[in-house]
Amino acid sequence: MIRLPIDDVLADIRNALNMHCRVVLQAPPGAGKTTAVPIALLDQTWSKGKKIIMLEPRRLAARNAAARMAFLLGEKVGQTVGYQIRQDSCYSEDTRILVLTEGILTRKLQADPELTGTALVIFDEFHERSLHADLSLALCLQSQQVLREDLKMLVMSATLNTAAIADLLDDETSEQTPVIQSEGRSYPVENIYLDRAIKQNGRAAHSAALISTITMTVKHVIEHHQGSCLVFLPGVKEINRVLSEIKRYLQSSTIDNIKLAPLHGSLS
Repeated sequence: MIRLPIDDVLADIRNALNMHCRVVLQAPPGAGKTTAVPIALLDQTWSKGKKIIMLEPRRLAARNAAARMAFLLGEKVGQTVGYQIRQDSCYSEDTRILVLTEGILTRKLQADPELTGTALVIFDEFHERSLHADLSLALCLQSQQVLREDLKMLVMSATLNTAAIADLLDDETSEQTPVIQSEGRSYPVENIYLDRAIKQNGRAAHSAALISTITMTVKHVIEHHQGSCLVFLPGVKEINRVLSEIKRYLQSSTIDNIKLAPLHGSLS
């Protein structure tokens, strides 16, 4: 199995949670924190026989995280790892890691402030910040202070000011919240600029120019480079338009080994 950057700090995370009820983890995108950390904490003394709840900001991310962790354990989703999102869920009495979206966790906390049977709440991608995530964090802190001193919390972030969130988690009676950092990996990046810039002559013209420029760039990558290509676009409309243009280009060419895959939050 491929070694991930997060593997270097898993022991530090376990040790920190053994000694503290609140821990902050800063790890860059791609470090492996979402799927590696919950599994690494399953066999801890304080987590045995209890659930680990992990909060994800989006439904697709929740399902994918659960599917990946189940795969790593050699199981199907709904066994050790499950998920619960709006209008869809897959978990059982045996589920130990339950991945939730923000609204679901808020309702759970309102219905059961003690989070009975839960050992740890993980706030993943906390840097994205939302009303539900902030409310869930506040409710967990309140539960920990008033009802569940043993409830543990792990806030994971890619870019957030970890010192600030650690200060938020501190209180007058507890020790300082530890902050663990995963350095991740660095790769060489080459910037290639187009000779012709997009002129913003009105919104519609700018949108058409954007699609044309992106399509031209992807064609150049296909024809002159190897490997995969990630294209980040403003929204679903632009994604679909670029896909359509690239498909039209491929149909008229002799290239037949290109796979196109859209990815956005509205996909099921």
